[in-house]
Amino acid sequence: MHTLPLSIISWNVNGFRSVLKKGFLEFLNTHQPDLLCLQETRIDTASIPKDLELPYPYVYWHNGDKKGYSGTAIFSKIKPLSVSSDFPGSPPPAEGRVQTAEFESFYIVNVYTPNAQRGLTRLDHRTQTWDPAFRNYLLTLEQTKPVITCGDFNVAHTEIDLANPKTNHKNAGFTDEERSTFSTLLNSGFSDTFREAHPGEANHYSWWTMRTNARERNIGWRLDYVLASKNLFPQVKKAFILRTVLGSDHAPVGIDLNL
Repeated sequence: MHTLPLSIISWNVNGFRSVLKKGFLEFLNTHQPDLLCLQETRIDTASIPKDLELPYPYVYWHNGDKKGYSGTAIFSKIKPLSVSSDFPGSPPPAEGRVQTAEFESFYIVNVYTPNAQRGLTRLDHRTQTWDPAFRNYLLTLEQTKPVITCGDFNVAHTEIDLANPKTNHKNAGFTDEERSTFSTLLNSGFSDTFREAHPGEANHYSWWTMRTNARERNIGWRLDYVLASKNLFPQVKKAFILRTVLGSDHAPVGIDLNL
């Protein structure tokens, strides 16, 4: 049986080859998560360095059809009962955005949610097609056992979740439509673990633009989440953002879970 607590970390690495050159292995050595979910890996498995040694016996990559775009990965110290990619009813195009690993007590779903894009060109796809399909998938899983879903959800849920809400209401990641579908997901039975552990606390962000020294000035957005089935949340002992971990424009986020 695995020793408790279980450490789960999610990180949009903004390119796996890039983050490898920016301290990724040192991050693993320092934090040693039991389960690590990565988004925006942007690498096909043939391009992974042959001499790369990861401290994980179970590694699963999921790439989209478009080379060098999107992509997810799960690294685990515990052998999953099963692992799958995408989901029934997953809307096209195939972009390597979802992985599911089943364990004895829960499912973990790694997600890289589509961005609504500049000019909101993908807003309808995101909010009318993707979000409902993904929510239905999670609720289907939850009929079997509790669900943890983590990743880059590409939305700042409330005004406290970004530094400049007033100027961003019509921009991707903070439109009323995106925030509404995220609320619907939470209201269907999921806890935003970080916000429930840190209610009302401002200035906690997980993404900063590379421009204008935004990270140093903490002018950011909280786009990355670990959500858990409501009945699992009491077992969440810690929820955190590792703001000082560099290597990507996103910071890792995570939880410690006692099962």
